[in-house]
Amino acid sequence: MRSFSVEEITHIVGGMLTKAQDATITQIAPPLLSDENTLALALSEEEIANLANSKAKAALVPLGVNINGLTTIEVERPRVAMMKLITLFYEEPAVMTNGTNIHPTAVVHETAKIGQNVQIGPNVIVSKNAEIGDGTKLLGNTYIGNNAKIGENCFLHSGVNIGDRVKVGNKVILHNGVSLGADGFSFVTETPNNIEQARKDGEIKEQKVEQVIFKIPSIGSVVIGNNVEIGANSAIDRGTIENTVIGDDTKIDDLVMIGHNCRIGKGCLIVSQVGIAGSCVIGDRTVLAGQAGLADHIEIGADSIVAAKAGVTKSFPEKSIIVGIPAVPRKEFIKQLKTMKDAQDIIAKFRKVEPMLNEFIADSKEDK
Repeated sequence: MRSFSVEEITHIVGGMLTKAQDATITQIAPPLLSDENTLALALSEEEIANLANSKAKAALVPLGVNINGLTTIEVERPRVAMMKLITLFYEEPAVMTNGTNIHPTAVVHETAKIGQNVQIGPNVIVSKNAEIGDGTKLLGNTYIGNNAKIGENCFLHSGVNIGDRVKVGNKVILHNGVSLGADGFSFVTETPNNIEQARKDGEIKEQKVEQVIFKIPSIGSVVIGNNVEIGANSAIDRGTIENTVIGDDTKIDDLVMIGHNCRIGKGCLIVSQVGIAGSCVIGDRTVLAGQAGLADHIEIGADSIVAAKAGVTKSFPEKSIIVGIPAVPRKEFIKQLKTMKDAQDIIAKFRKVEPMLNEFIADSKEDK
């Protein structure tokens, strides 16, 4: 068990120590779950109040919070400090290798290139001409396709599937069940179908017309930049001809779908259950909140925010805040809400005078 003094913890997080008593820190937890060897994380007003009922001798608190009789470490950015502490105590999953770098049940093709200090777990498949960079770890049941290239110091959790010719940069984390490089959802019919008619004319003119749907194979691939993290069961399809590209430092949550030919910029945050249709371009540092959906062939400029559940059907420039279904700029969305509120007020006022209006109409008819 790792242990630290409060002085060591203060140095690690870059905080300011107010020491009331000595404490040896072996773990971190919320105040009500803390014991004498726990650093209580009191990052909110509620958790600060809970310190009164905590067994902890020391607490991490926001700058300016000082509690009599309790050792406190004050920090300007509490979540950054928490990140440093969690990283300090975090233990990554072990790769089962039975004392060797490659588990006996793994299948590594003779033409594959395996770097130094690579760990390959049980039932992993590394295919023909694949490359695995130095220090990379592959947990059990991972598949690496032909001619795929995985960079240095990557961590692939169990059940990851890497398709042929996919390129993954350095320091990439892929969580359970990630799929990189499946064929894109790309099909064509011999004559225009209902979707094409609807886009052109705004209506469906023909019904019950059976057509053969031809698959368009994907001969492009997927390129993942450096320091990217992709959450469990997310899927990124290979490009039809060009590559699907994910920029450096982008973080993708669980259950995200990114279609063929998309280009995602650097430093983007893509939250759970986002769906991005094919051939979209997402600018650097853009945030796509949970369950947002993007139609194909649209562009979102850099430094934009797409709100949760937004249905984006057109392109937006950089620094946009995009809200609603169909999605519009935030100011326009607020204007729409105000218009609906005004309409409710107008209807309420009308209902008050409606009896008088009906009476006036009735009297007018009698006069005739």
